[in-house]
Amino acid sequence: MAAGISAASSSTSFSLGRNPFLGPNPIWLFAPSVRKLNPSLRFKQKSLTTVCFVVEPRNDSSGKPENNADRDEVSREEIEAGSCSVRVEERRARKKSERFTYLVAAVMSSLGITSMAVLAVYYRFSWQMEGGEIPYSEMIGTFALSVGAAVGMEFWARWAHEALWHASLWHMHESHHKPREGAFELNDVFAIMNAVPAIALLAYGFFHKGYFPGLCFGAGLGITVFGIAYMFVHDGLVHKRFAVGPIADVPYFRKVAAAHQLHHMEKFKGVPYGLFLGPKEVEDVGGHEALELEINRRIKSSASRASRS
Repeated sequence: MAAGISAASSSTSFSLGRNPFLGPNPIWLFAPSVRKLNPSLRFKQKSLTTVCFVVEPRNDSSGKPENNADRDEVSREEIEAGSCSVRVEERRARKKSERFTYLVAAVMSSLGITSMAVLAVYYRFSWQMEGGEIPYSEMIGTFALSVGAAVGMEFWARWAHEALWHASLWHMHESHHKPREGAFELNDVFAIMNAVPAIALLAYGFFHKGYFPGLCFGAGLGITVFGIAYMFVHDGLVHKRFAVGPIADVPYFRKVAAAHQLHHMEKFKGVPYGLFLGPKEVEDVGGHEALELEINRRIKSSASRASRS
């Protein structure tokens, strides 16, 4: 421990008058009781220096006082930092596992539905042409309704999104606007609900001949194509539930993703409610500048992730 020195005025001294040998006012360090022995002695009050030892905390090599509380605080901070880093790693691992689970489900469903749709188209028309007569009108109607159903699904999804999902069905759709816990969310039920009529139309058109069954088959095919495209762009590109590869570099799809992100930010009262026509909805309400800013942000974010990897 280090000791500091301080001075205080407290003791009494006396002198023996003038003396040529001792100087004008010599100071004697005798006890005051000497006066009793010789009353002729003349005393004078003088101040003496009293030495006091003040104990100070020992300094460490950095010049700062060593403090157990400080050491404990540093230890707690180190423990908390280590615990935080462990939680971050656990969260990353969990998110990676969730993305892989959803990717497997998405690929299996996409490949399964696509392959069944392709086989259904092939066998249906080969079966229709067994008699040697090609039903051109039925074929044209089927493919025309396929395109019409795919485009019509965009308008249906936009209406349902605003009038149903953000209204009476909000208790289900709300899961899509909150941080997701796990690979799936309650909002995924809507994809199944749209798949039911598509499967029914495809089945009816596949097992029946004629112009009307051909139209039904085309409608089911269009709904299926839209559902697959919606899953890759909405779930994969926008919400990153799985990697989409080169789709992310397509300028229009990047614009679609930025517009849908504005929907989740609620900058324009929920607009856009559609997906593939979302950029047009944003521009119609004067959100062109916000859309461009979001596009640039996503480009920078993508470039930053690519540089880190």
